[in-house]
Amino acid sequence: MEKSILALVVATALTAPLVAQADTILYGSARVSVDYVDEESGAVEDLLNNDGYWDITNNSSRLGVLGEEELGGGLSAIYQYEFGVDVTEGGNFESNRPKLVGLKGGFGQISAGTQETPYYHIVGIADTFNSGRSFGPTAWLGGAFASDSVRGPGDLVRFDNSLYYATPDLNGFGVEAMLVADGSLNDNQGFSDDIDFWNLAAKYSNGPFFAGVSYIKLNGDSNVLVTLDNGSTLLADLDLEQWALGLGYNSGPFSLALIYEQGDLNSPNLARKIRFTNGIPLATGDDAKNYYLTGSYAFGNNTLRAAYGQLDSGIDGEDTIDNYLVGYQYNFSKRTSLWVEYIGRSADTLLYGDQNAVSIGTRVDF
Repeated sequence: MEKSILALVVATALTAPLVAQADTILYGSARVSVDYVDEESGAVEDLLNNDGYWDITNNSSRLGVLGEEELGGGLSAIYQYEFGVDVTEGGNFESNRPKLVGLKGGFGQISAGTQETPYYHIVGIADTFNSGRSFGPTAWLGGAFASDSVRGPGDLVRFDNSLYYATPDLNGFGVEAMLVADGSLNDNQGFSDDIDFWNLAAKYSNGPFFAGVSYIKLNGDSNVLVTLDNGSTLLADLDLEQWALGLGYNSGPFSLALIYEQGDLNSPNLARKIRFTNGIPLATGDDAKNYYLTGSYAFGNNTLRAAYGQLDSGIDGEDTIDNYLVGYQYNFSKRTSLWVEYIGRSADTLLYGDQNAVSIGTRVDF
C-alpha cells in the first residue's frame, strides 16, 4: 500500500507541470527512407565514377516544444526549442534547428536565438518534397552553405545568434528582418565586429497567391586568410550578398511555386571566391543564378509532385546544373504518409556530376 501511495505521489508531481503549462506543445516528425543513389563526383574529385549504393536515410527528423504565455494587453511571450533527431545513425539533439524566445503583439513579433531566415521564408515555398536530397546545393543557392563556409552552422535556412522581427499582417503584406551578431567571429577572423549578417524580406499573401522578395548580406573583409583542416591556407572573400524572388499559387488540388536567386553568398561561388594564397584564382565568373519550378496535384489520399531547376554557378567554362524531380505521396492519415521520389541531376562542374537517386520513405508527424 505504501509503494502504491508513493507511486501516486511521484506520478502527480511529474504530471503537474504539464497541467500548469497546458499552452506548451510537444511536437515532432519522424522521416526515414530507403534510398538508392548513383552519383558521379565533380571535377574536384577527378570525375570518379562511383558505384551505386543503398542507404537507410534520416530526412530531417525533429523533436521540439513550443508555446506562448498571455501577458495581458494583447502581449504574449513565445518560445520554441527544437532538436534534430537522427533516427538512423544517432547524433540526436543536435543541429541548428529553431531555438528562440521572444514577444508578440500588435507590433508584430520580435525574438532572439537560432531562427529561420527571412530569406528561407521566400525560397522555402519551393521546398515541397520529402527527401532530404531534393532541395540541396544544386537545387537552390543556399543549399549547402554550412558545409562549404567558414561561417559555421547555418545554410541560409537558419542562423544562430540572430535577432528577428516580423510586422503584423497588414492586409496580406508583411516585412521581416534579421540581424546576426556573433562576437566570437570578430574582425580578426575577417567578419564584422558589429553585425555579421543582415537579411530583409517583403512578402504578400492573399488567397491562393504568394509573392515575396529577400536580400541577404554578409559583412566581412574581401581578403581573409583561412586555414583548412588539412593545414592548407586559402584567401577567402567574406563580403558577399544575394537576393531571391518567390512566387506561389495554391488553390484546391493544384500548387505551383517558382523561385529565382542571384548572388555570391552560396556554395558554387565559394569555390569561385576562395583562392590559393599565391594569388592564382581557382576559378572566376559572374554571380551565380538559379531558378526552380515545382508543382503538385492532390486527389483523394494521393499527391503527385514534379520539379525542374537550373543552376548557373557563374564559374567560367562550367556547364549549368539541371535538376529533375518527380514524386508520389500516399496519405494514410493527416499525420502519416508514404513517399516514392526520384531526384535526378545532370551536371559536369567542379563539385558535381550526374546523379540518379530514388527515395522510398515514410513520415509520421505528431
